[in-house]
Amino acid sequence: MLEVINLNAGYGKLQVLFNVSLKVPEKSITVVVGPNGSGKSTLLKTIFGLTRIYSGKILFCGEDVTNKPPHKIAQTGLTYMPQIGNVFENLTVRENLLMATYGLDENKARDRIEEALSLFPVLKTYMDRRVSTLSGGERQMLGITIVMIRNPKLIMMDEPTAALSPKIAYQVLRAIEKLRDEYGKTVLLVEQNAKAALEIGDNAVLMVSGQVVYSGDATTLLKRRDLGSMYLGLTSS
Repeated sequence: MLEVINLNAGYGKLQVLFNVSLKVPEKSITVVVGPNGSGKSTLLKTIFGLTRIYSGKILFCGEDVTNKPPHKIAQTGLTYMPQIGNVFENLTVRENLLMATYGLDENKARDRIEEALSLFPVLKTYMDRRVSTLSGGERQMLGITIVMIRNPKLIMMDEPTAALSPKIAYQVLRAIEKLRDEYGKTVLLVEQNAKAALEIGDNAVLMVSGQVVYSGDATTLLKRRDLGSMYLGLTSS
């Protein structure tokens, strides 16, 4: 569904990504892991048109989206959920969900909201609360729900479990599995919790210093103790 080919990109004259190539198969979870500062978040931003591309190509569903502006990329069915700033904190949960239905008729908007809320039913009890009063985990749940309302083909998520308690992080990761297994969505997931992410992933990309050092089966990377101990902090136990 998504293919990145020999991508070189960064911010202004600061190059962050070096000859990055990867493939994201349809209806799968592809996990991007690596040490801090390895270019994982920059990769997602680049795919979504938020950085400077020096060379290389980005193909989505066979269409060349290299250097397209973010709003044009979003129209193709590719969505990006950043680590922070993915909800409107001064609005209520209901208002956030309604914002996501922009352009849909009333009946379709209602159906999309109802279907998306099935991921996190607890949000139904918070509909009239301001998002600023929600916990970090609840905001991430809302962010994922908002993305689902747009009915995307591919969802890119940047560190959705960052700063969450283990219990809430588990719930978020289970929801990501559900996106693939029950909704047939394709997910490109950047995640610092490498072990938990690789356990739910189908494919994995390990990035170090802006370069891909492993691309392949997620379970295989989880078992590669040389790479795991060197770059991901995984132990042999």
